[in-house]
Amino acid sequence: MKVARLHGVHDLRLHDEPDPQPAPGQAVVRVTSIGVCGSDLHWFAESGIGDARLARPLVLGHEFAGVALTGKYAGQRVAVDPAVPCGECEYCVEGNPNFCIHMHFAGHGADDGAMRECISWPERLMYPLPAAIDDADGAMLEPLGVAIHAVDLGHVRPGMSVAVFGSGPIGLLTLQMARLAGGVDLFATDILPHRMEAALKYGATAVLQADGTEASQILAATAKRGVDVSFECAGENEAVEAAIAATKPGGTVVLVGIPSDDRTSFTASVARRKGLTIRMSRRMKHTYPRAIKLVERGLVDVRSMVTHRFPLADSVKGFDTALRREGLKVVIEP
Repeated sequence: MKVARLHGVHDLRLHDEPDPQPAPGQAVVRVTSIGVCGSDLHWFAESGIGDARLARPLVLGHEFAGVALTGKYAGQRVAVDPAVPCGECEYCVEGNPNFCIHMHFAGHGADDGAMRECISWPERLMYPLPAAIDDADGAMLEPLGVAIHAVDLGHVRPGMSVAVFGSGPIGLLTLQMARLAGGVDLFATDILPHRMEAALKYGATAVLQADGTEASQILAATAKRGVDVSFECAGENEAVEAAIAATKPGGTVVLVGIPSDDRTSFTASVARRKGLTIRMSRRMKHTYPRAIKLVERGLVDVRSMVTHRFPLADSVKGFDTALRREGLKVVIEP
């Protein structure tokens, strides 16, 4: 089978490798759609993400769907949860598998991901897709799960005001989820005009250029009160500062973005005087069934977010396109 492995910065190579052999409890999936995530771009452009560094040629890809070839779902299209928690550590038992200390995660560290023609994965992490959800939609369920988890952390309630800083795919999905949760004044920011336009399409009531004045504009629009909840989805300290400045005293700021230099900083006095609750969002948990229902019933639009598709052989072109922030979502289709 064909496999795309990352050997170093911008060094993604296609290999011929043996077909996977499933371990007990696993099934083989023929991969049909893989979303290129911002964290994949960190690996591609920086040979790592956070404190995890490339130690061997790695198969990227954790947003994926395909057709099960073996096991109880054989012949069915499935979305696949890329996180494999142990189920036994303190954090798993507490109901927080996203904090699992023995976590295996597709396309991260020592664990190869989905940028290949076939993959073996635990059957318990496969979710059959209804007819209304196509394969690219299925790959989009993972980033939607990240947005669901972020909005859960923000405790958005009906009538609240919300700001999303960064209107890439995660920001746009977070915006849609905040609207579904009952947010009424929905601000969105970005530096790219086409993403600002997309934010309007997906439910923002106001979009702002991320030019350093967005926080003051949000304060002016809310009679200096600020928003109830802010979501930082850009992975930039400027966005963190703006989120903190734009949030009301006693409000909540959820940090979703991943900074390239593994550092997040902000003016402590502003956050302290406001008594803000600052939440760090770690991937997701227990979101696939919810995500499937939301997409199947047309409550969240993931399909129109997929703007570019590339075959596995053109993975480098796909990653370069995503790095240039063209369109919204790049999908690789083996």
